Amino acid sequence: MASPVDTSVKYVLSTMANAPTSNGASGSFIALLEAFLVTGWDTKALTSLVVAGGIATATWTGSHSALEHAVILVQGVTDKTALNGEQKVTGKQPNTLTFACPGVPDGAAAGSISIKMAPAGWSKPFSVAGRAVFKSAAVDALGGGMCLRVDDAGTTAARVVAYESMSDVDTGLGPFPAPAQMSGGGYWTKSTVASATPAAYAMFADARFFFWHPIPAFGANATFMNGTTRGFGDLLSRRASGDPFAVALNYSVAPAPASQYDGSFDNNRAVSQTATPRDFTGLGSAVLNTIKPYVGTQGNSGSDTTFGEFPSRYSGELFMSREFIVPGGALPPRADIPGIRTIPQSKVADSLRFGDRVPGTADLAGRTLLVVNPSISGFAAPTDAASAGVTLFDITGPWR
Repeated sequence: MASPVDTSVKYVLSTMANAPTSNGASGSFIALLEAFLVTGWDTKALTSLVVAGGIATATWTGSHSALEHAVILVQGVTDKTALNGEQKVTGKQPNTLTFACPGVPDGAAAGSISIKMAPAGWSKPFSVAGRAVFKSAAVDALGGGMCLRVDDAGTTAARVVAYESMSDVDTGLGPFPAPAQMSGGGYWTKSTVASATPAAYAMFADARFFFWHPIPAFGANATFMNGTTRGFGDLLSRRASGDPFAVALNYSVAPAPASQYDGSFDNNRAVSQTATPRDFTGLGSAVLNTIKPYVGTQGNSGSDTTFGEFPSRYSGELFMSREFIVPGGALPPRADIPGIRTIPQSKVADSLRFGDRVPGTADLAGRTLLVVNPSISGFAAPTDAASAGVTLFDITGPWR
């Protein structure tokens, strides 16, 4: 049975029990990407799975990563087989969780049953030591299936380049950014500390796009929870007929991990550090784009004075905006960025911190959004309105 609600959006926080580790060690980022995007993680054998009134309760011994609104994969049910497959968690206690299963008969399920955190639906077609290629498994007439090459041989940052297609881990056609635009590829920070000390992070994805939000200074000081947001995948085309080349890779140009908050999805968005493979016409080669919100400036989300301070003086509102890419910074919008909302207000980080949840409004009414805190000017500072803003991610879905 398919879940009665959408399960296309997956997320992971480093604060989850048993979450995959990010750190400043070679190869750690590829392992994290594989767990989140491709295989899933934290497999747990259940001691029971019981249905009552259209609600299934799973019980296990020990701890598990799942949180409310997360997606698990249930396997091994032999009688009430409709319980197998992806399910969205509706409630979580230390060793139990619940999910909706309307129409499934009451009673205990039989089988050798396990759960794990469901993967986002990507593949890893090529890999060698220190390098790997990740690819969306969702391919259709509108596009999909372009490749992200990750070089994780270094310690504190990975190098990233996207390709229209690849035949092995080092060979591809149509790189973006092109070598002349960013030789060796862009940077994605992991940690400011070159060691196995864990760094904090968040990731959000559907089968076509994922966000990487590292918090790299956490390994040096656990009060330093300011991060930055990068990502790769298929955007939401503004063209009714589709735009198969509206695929984006956002990256830093700064070699030093402590400086890699430049030109992200939520800070200093006026610089051209988001590459797409071609123009919408399909002609030419890699195009560099800036990011703009529909409401607000291209500065830091959540420290933007466009709509004043949060909460709004008159309504108490938290205002949210979609954002989009524009080639060379020139309007109009080419494609929207899925799953993310930026905030055209200031002092938001004094109220909202990493992992907090807020209700969606307007087109996201009825959904839940999760908070991260993008750095304003550096990672090595405790989170407050002077050092960080706020960005929101839709964890209910769908994004498209």
